[in-house]
Amino acid sequence: MYRRHDLVWLTPQGWDTALRGLEGSPRELALDWRTRSLPAVVRRSDPGTPAGLLCLGIPAPPDAHSGQKLRLGFAIALGHVAEARPALALEQAEAPAAWQPGLASLGIALRAAGIDCRVFGSLAMQTLTGKAYLGAGSDVDLLLRPLNGAQLEAGLALLARHAQSLPLDGEIEFPFGHAVSWKEWLGADAQSHDGADRVLAKHRDAVALLRRDELLAQFGTDGGCHG
Repeated sequence: MYRRHDLVWLTPQGWDTALRGLEGSPRELALDWRTRSLPAVVRRSDPGTPAGLLCLGIPAPPDAHSGQKLRLGFAIALGHVAEARPALALEQAEAPAAWQPGLASLGIALRAAGIDCRVFGSLAMQTLTGKAYLGAGSDVDLLLRPLNGAQLEAGLALLARHAQSLPLDGEIEFPFGHAVSWKEWLGADAQSHDGADRVLAKHRDAVALLRRDELLAQFGTDGGCHG
């Protein structure tokens, strides 16, 4: 199953589909991606997307003068996927020098706890393309994929600790593909411990307000953690 932030390489026919009808800057962006064999990124499906189509995105670097970001969205048939991989692992990210010690420390701690952590957003795109996506106000977008409640608690504690020295942001992804801002989760946890409160959960197919205890239940019998 494809999930948001997964990286997808297209077949030639897939690129033909992506380029169809594009003109100007969007076409130049897609042609550059095709020429350099870069991956598109799985995004949330557009409303009414037919079964068998996968919605993808290509984000351009910020414009050097205006700072605006061109984001190209399109859909292809699943048969036009040549290769798919999860989002970049934290240790694969080529971070600016100022972030490297903190991210290395965080990565070591997460791996010691057995927690899968991925990178998406500007840092991931700069690593993949070699182009300048990061600016002075950029965040480090991390995708935490815990396997159980204990990993969730340990991962959140590590993120909160390292966020004191790094501009961390991002999401927790639960086993069924629902992703919640980890900052929103911590904020809800600080206010309520019965799990009945709702948080905004993003999925490849939809966005919904879900109860935290429903999300924790996705861990099954190993999902026990407070809140």
